[in-house]
Amino acid sequence: MAHLSDIEIANKNTMIPVVDIAKSIGIDENTLDMYGKYKAKLDINELERLKDEPNGKLILVTAITPTAAGEGKTTTSVGLADALHELGEKVVVALREPSLGPVFGVKGGAAGGGYSQVVPMEDINLHFTGDFHAIGAANNLLAAIIDNHIFHGNELEIDNRRITWKRVVDMNDRQLRYIVNGLNGKTNGVPREDGYDITVASEIMAILCLSNDLDDLKERIRNIVIGYSVAGKPITAGDLKAEGAMTVLLKDAIRPNLVQTLAKTPAIIHGGPFANIAHGCNSVIATKMALKYADYVVTEAGFGADLGAEKFIDIKCRNANIHPDAVVLVATIRALKLHGGVDKKELSTENVEAVVKGMPNLMKHIENIRTNYGLPMVVAINKFPTDTEEEMEEVKRACASIGVEAIVADVWGKGGKGGLELATKVKDVIEQENNFKFVYDDEDSIEEKLTKIATKIYGADGVDFTTEAKRELKVLTEMGFGKFPICVAKTQYSFSDDKDLLCRPQGFRITIRNLKVSAGAGFIVAITGAMMTMPGLPKVPAAERIDINSKGEVTGLF
Repeated sequence: MAHLSDIEIANKNTMIPVVDIAKSIGIDENTLDMYGKYKAKLDINELERLKDEPNGKLILVTAITPTAAGEGKTTTSVGLADALHELGEKVVVALREPSLGPVFGVKGGAAGGGYSQVVPMEDINLHFTGDFHAIGAANNLLAAIIDNHIFHGNELEIDNRRITWKRVVDMNDRQLRYIVNGLNGKTNGVPREDGYDITVASEIMAILCLSNDLDDLKERIRNIVIGYSVAGKPITAGDLKAEGAMTVLLKDAIRPNLVQTLAKTPAIIHGGPFANIAHGCNSVIATKMALKYADYVVTEAGFGADLGAEKFIDIKCRNANIHPDAVVLVATIRALKLHGGVDKKELSTENVEAVVKGMPNLMKHIENIRTNYGLPMVVAINKFPTDTEEEMEEVKRACASIGVEAIVADVWGKGGKGGLELATKVKDVIEQENNFKFVYDDEDSIEEKLTKIATKIYGADGVDFTTEAKRELKVLTEMGFGKFPICVAKTQYSFSDDKDLLCRPQGFRITIRNLKVSAGAGFIVAITGAMMTMPGLPKVPAAERIDINSKGEVTGLF
């Protein structure tokens, strides 16, 4: 029998009004800003109202090094939240918003899948409540102000060759990576080399997700470094008097969005930075709200634990003064087989030997979570229809041999009911000893922080810097940015900076190609390998399959 697609499953579901979802976790409907019947903006003043309420338990869902299609962290997060709901617990799932780039590209959206989805899924995966458009508009307003300032005399003496601020668009468009603008005469601006990033890589996205309130948002925007003067002085958005207007554009976008899962579990979805080129977590405001509304909060961090989880801990937790009470590490049989040397076209064929060969990847992620982060954890085997009992038993045996339990979660096929064993185990794990720690200290130098991430988390032998990166390292240190945490832009397909080094590579070094300060977000971006901040579409993009009929029904959206 053919499986229903994600959108077919979502369309067969009957949602309840979002005001009823709000009531179930104690939210007054008069504080909601409604976007139709099933979507609403929350009031950020709720954090002040609830400041004396105890926090719930925070469960972080992360994963092993993924395949190109992803390993189902969002699906597992939603299924786990639904399972906890099924057990009678007061739970909220807190997720990121999808980017249109992957939706129309290859990876798909970020609304879960199968019977573990957040809905309305097509709205969430497309324009949703317009947050990304607002972020793009604020970003591009700053870009326009920069070039306008230069055009009208350049009082700040901005060096046209050292402008680091780029325009953004929420689409995979490789043609925009490197451009020349301001052409065709003096009235059209000053010609310069430029380029676009994807919206989710914008510092505005990171700032929105790390801000505590509107005042904090405005202050962070004021601190953005857009480039340097001819004399080498950093120029900020505050110098250009841009922070007020930019914050106005973000006044609604800073408010988290409330929706529901197929099982009517409350879901707060807000922000969407990529984890390979940004910090990969939903907003601090959304997470803190969820912790006040629920006894259990399930959240996820993008890509493998070497990216999303490391940044969740070393950037978000450090910034928000929170930490996970337990970690769920998602593993899939197909990813283990890929790391075990199987061609991606053969991942559906049983191969226990390849699972064994790929196991070192899982073991390294376990080591990081238990030893380097000091957190209690459980492994969730996200079940696919092609997985065999022998393959899954091999994962369970390997994990048991080092004192970690691995539990099969069939949440894609069965929803919350397929995650009841996992949910029960997570409740137990939360009660275990928690020795939470960061990978590096605030006082460490930029080089020391990068070295600790590379050696402890990636398993590298060390870090090398290009000539350009060495120059930026010296400049950023002299300017006082050395105290900032590090956001490494690295391939998601390997512990190394080479996407082709699978499993658990040994004897490699990480090359830092460039360093850039995101002074508003409060971190330094370290770019490795061939990382791009503007992805491209694949040869056959998902956009070719997506359509809409005369009744307004969308098809082909997963």
